[in-house]
Amino acid sequence: MEKFEVTILGSGSALPTIYKRPTSQLIHYSNKYYLVDCGEGTQVQLRKAKISFLKINHIFISHLHGDHYFGLVGLISSMHLLGRVGDLNIHAPKEIEEIINVQLRASYTQLRFKINYTFLESKESELVMEDKNMQVFTIPLKHKILTNGFFFKEKPILRKVKAEKLKFYEVPHYEIQKIKEGADFVKPDGEVIANSVFTFPPEESRSYAFCSDTAFREKIIPIIENVTVLYHETTFLNKEIALAKKTFHSTAQQAGKIAKQAKAVKLLIGHFSARYEEKHHKEFINEVQLEFDNVQITKELNTYEVN
Repeated sequence: MEKFEVTILGSGSALPTIYKRPTSQLIHYSNKYYLVDCGEGTQVQLRKAKISFLKINHIFISHLHGDHYFGLVGLISSMHLLGRVGDLNIHAPKEIEEIINVQLRASYTQLRFKINYTFLESKESELVMEDKNMQVFTIPLKHKILTNGFFFKEKPILRKVKAEKLKFYEVPHYEIQKIKEGADFVKPDGEVIANSVFTFPPEESRSYAFCSDTAFREKIIPIIENVTVLYHETTFLNKEIALAKKTFHSTAQQAGKIAKQAKAVKLLIGHFSARYEEKHHKEFINEVQLEFDNVQITKELNTYEVN
């Protein structure tokens, strides 16, 4: 099974503290890295995590509040200084291109590499990236400005074949890929040999959903249903539910409700208001567990497996 994991680079909310950086996460699947949001200090956190900037080819920006993208131009500049020549793909609201270009012009920087933009404008979920093994869909969220989460969905995993059965039935090499994909084998005389004779049951595909920032929004449940690992913001505790509603954020218990209704396997929480210190973490866990048991507090530079 391919490696599928997420490293938390920043887990705080709008105001950075000495303990928490603004939002940023790194998704690692197989030998590929996808960066989700890029708050201040992201490149320093990447260095601490010993991740090469040049391995990142896709960056996803949820929305244009500063704590989710203020580190982006600095990261792009560092990529340039490190000699990057390969294309960089940025998936973000359309204004991001102007923001980046203004800063590059002001500093007389002409990048050695090309930036390809995918502008996120739809209010419906859409496929925004696809490669051999992974699809990424937007998750329309409910915030003060246009905001999307991202749903990383592993493509169906091919079945593993039984070499001795292929040999016994003299299966031509050009039929093997079809069998890996689940097809039965038809012999020259028309006899059908079931796929199960040749293969082991396939491993289940895995998925990761990133949901920050958002008010409680049940409309996202069909998009993320049966997600393996869900990250959902929990900016406030229940006692601040009025403030959560006013600022279009979520409480811990609301995140638990989303995880429960989506039938998630595991819930990760973060994006805590700066008013809360580490001593309050247990309160967040307790409030989530009013709805959903399998929950973890995200800690910066910790890596969580998606399985």
